[in-house]
Amino acid sequence: MENKSSSNFLKNIINEDLKVGKADHIITRFPPEPNGYLHIGHAKSIILNFGLADEFKGKTHLRFDDTNPAKEDTEYVESIKEDVLWLGYEWDDLFFASDYFEEMYNRAVLLIKKGKAYACDLTAEEIRKMRGSLTEVGQKSPYRDRSVEENLTLFERMRQGEFKDGQKVLRAKIDMASPNINMRDPVLYRIAHATHHNTGDKWCIYPMYDFAHPLEDAIEGVTHSFCTLEFEDHRPLYDWVIRECEMETVPHQYEFARLNITNTVMSKRKLKQLVDEHVVDGWDDPRMPTISGLRRKGYTAEAIRAFAREIGVARADSVVDSKMLEHFIREDLKLKAPRTMAVLEPLKVVITNYPEDQVEMLEAENNSENPEMGTRQIPFSRVVYIEQEDFMENPPPKYHRLFLGNEVRLKNAYFIKCNNVVKDETGKVVELHCTYDPETKSGSGFTGRKVKGTIHWVDAAQAVPAEFRLYEPLILDQEEEDESSFIDHINPKSLEIVQGFVEPNIKGSKPHDKFQFFRHGYFNVDPLSSNQERLIFNRIVSLKSSFQLTK
Repeated sequence: MENKSSSNFLKNIINEDLKVGKADHIITRFPPEPNGYLHIGHAKSIILNFGLADEFKGKTHLRFDDTNPAKEDTEYVESIKEDVLWLGYEWDDLFFASDYFEEMYNRAVLLIKKGKAYACDLTAEEIRKMRGSLTEVGQKSPYRDRSVEENLTLFERMRQGEFKDGQKVLRAKIDMASPNINMRDPVLYRIAHATHHNTGDKWCIYPMYDFAHPLEDAIEGVTHSFCTLEFEDHRPLYDWVIRECEMETVPHQYEFARLNITNTVMSKRKLKQLVDEHVVDGWDDPRMPTISGLRRKGYTAEAIRAFAREIGVARADSVVDSKMLEHFIREDLKLKAPRTMAVLEPLKVVITNYPEDQVEMLEAENNSENPEMGTRQIPFSRVVYIEQEDFMENPPPKYHRLFLGNEVRLKNAYFIKCNNVVKDETGKVVELHCTYDPETKSGSGFTGRKVKGTIHWVDAAQAVPAEFRLYEPLILDQEEEDESSFIDHINPKSLEIVQGFVEPNIKGSKPHDKFQFFRHGYFNVDPLSSNQERLIFNRIVSLKSSFQLTK
């Protein structure tokens, strides 16, 4: 399989920077805002930043961009740390943007003294209207020409809490006619009387992201600041802040395409909406594309890293088929997950000619593709459960499973033949009466005749009751970017819960143990709801897909 990291243009940039002496060491950073849980798109960024730093024997900082106290929480901080570690990475240094609030304030004062920033009384809506458009230049604020002394006084009073939220902001003084709207006197500071998770009530003014981010990079000595493409138009402002704030270290920003996946919400704000409106059961709901949701569903860090390496790093936005991610979890589990039998919608089968008090143990491979996983013993007796869908009273042509008069093999066991059915008062078949042929035991070398169908089963006497949660995509199509229709595209059948049975050897399973259930797919023991008294399995992925990687 081709490793697309070789076509990583960011890697080529680093190589060139080292070659020409633009950099003699590499420091990257992963800078999430702690306002929600990380999703699969963040996983790509984590793997990119940590992976490149590791490849070039550099360092990676984990930095929390915590400049918006109203939306941030220590819960999110801890979840982000857990996700990074689970993906297999350790940060060299841990920082918070709030660590630098005093430094950022001083740099803002420097801008005021240089005549490069001013206190503005316009409302957010007035600023937006006066900013202009791509075809119209912006209008200057009536407060733009305040004196340096007045701006210094007002900014200090903003810090002391003399003004209400929204009453004043600090703006950069750049160019209201700039073709780049981001350069038309952007807001640097706003007032927010809110308790901060890290600094408490020490501050009531907070820097905007476009001001804080470049300063953080410069303070930490970051050499390569990787952002997604939506920040490309912000790069001139990034460079302006570094230059005008007279930072000693000059980092550089580079942009790459964000990850978009079919049938998947890739917006933290929208994911939060799903949680807040109880569309899902939380950030770690297995239907969510969050790292914690994927982990709970049963995805492995190895599979996610392999997926990120395969999609590579590009300059142009594109959409990745969600089946590609599923492909990598299948590839990761096919040699790791023991194969066993589970019946999700059971139908009782009585083998009428099998001795009533007899129980025999049958041997079966744990994984036919990985003999090193050994074998297990399966109990077999007079009554077993099979899948309801493995019997039809009036089968169509080429139906090779069980029907009246037909013979099939029970996997790892015997041939059985259906002779009679029992129905309830509604006419539904609730029990089958079959006979078995003792000469046809699996592994016996029997060659007398062949059957076309093999079905799985569990022994009724020793089967362990279990709950199975079957997941489908949360979004019905790719139109989730349409703000007006986002919730309208939620799949009402994204979760189906069924009750059934598993083999008794699974009884002691622990959270996150993974199995391949014949015909049903790969399943994970739910880490939150499952226990020894009530086993609950999340389906990670079905067994087969039509998806093919391009070689």
